Amino acid sequence: MKALIAMSGGVDSSVAARLTLDRGYECVGCTMKLYHNEDAGISREHTCCSLDDVEDARRVALMLGIPYYVFNFSSDFQEKVIQKFIGCYQKGVTPNPCIDCNRYMKFGKLFERADILGCDYIVTGHYARIEFDGHRYLLKKAADASKDQSYVLYAMTQKELSRTLFPLGDLSKSKVRQRAEENGFLNADKPDSQDICFVPNGDYASVIELHTGQKSLPGHFVDRDGNVLGTHRGIIHYTIGQRKGLGLSLPRPLYVCKICPQDNTVVLGEAEELFCAEADVSDFNWICGTAPQKPFRCHAKVRYRQPEQPATVIPAGDHNVHIIFDKPQRAITPGQAAVLYDGDVVLGGGTIM
Repeated sequence: MKALIAMSGGVDSSVAARLTLDRGYECVGCTMKLYHNEDAGISREHTCCSLDDVEDARRVALMLGIPYYVFNFSSDFQEKVIQKFIGCYQKGVTPNPCIDCNRYMKFGKLFERADILGCDYIVTGHYARIEFDGHRYLLKKAADASKDQSYVLYAMTQKELSRTLFPLGDLSKSKVRQRAEENGFLNADKPDSQDICFVPNGDYASVIELHTGQKSLPGHFVDRDGNVLGTHRGIIHYTIGQRKGLGLSLPRPLYVCKICPQDNTVVLGEAEELFCAEADVSDFNWICGTAPQKPFRCHAKVRYRQPEQPATVIPAGDHNVHIIFDKPQRAITPGQAAVLYDGDVVLGGGTIM
């Protein structure tokens, strides 16, 4: 069996490659070039982190004695991820580009290259597990709950799961670093990336203005009654639940409760106004391949680091659901993902409306 290893240059994908090789697979390493320096606001002459990552991945592949390629997917990434990211912020919603990258790049474009190279499987360094229950493939949470990444993988299909390996699903991060040290990988102590790859300094608004060539238009902060509280810097600078960085001197803490692109206002309110017990979700992917016909009980999460919460789910057609939480949740944010769980099993997910 032949496997294409997605190697980011980090410790996780490097150890995933080692484990796959040890299990007897014929391995080919690759790194996806997803953006150019200019896309991230870095000068062309500067050696950006993505180039350093390529060299780290290349060195590991050389140590393992496996072929290594760099695939240029920058035009697809620009269309499917960066432009969607920009469009969402301009509409007042908060996207999750890592989910789109997994959906369209790792388990989209990369499978096309795997087929060209005659590879049976794709391997990544994600912390998640795949099991076959005799009838269908299950996407399950990682054994190490603190590193679980199943939330960002909810868009996977049965076909993709059948051809994907997650070698790190049963390991802790400390064990992964230990394996890297035992193999002499130079990236054994390399820190995990905390930023969106094409926003290396965390300044989303600057990247959006760079790509659009337009400065964000200032507008009014208002309360629920429409009373003007001050001036904001442009809606792309804000997200639901935000308190810091508003630039206002107020007698009490207020939070971003709503973003209104139609009149370029940002609505502020008290902390309790952020809580809501219901959410409508679109573009829903059922990992089993079919949508349930009746309401059912499960657990759901509406942000990556949130523990799952008990809820009732009402399917609305094949690709929409209505979630009713047992208890109100804080800052349910349009554009983010709502993901459903039955114990350790991911049922599916979609985009909060």
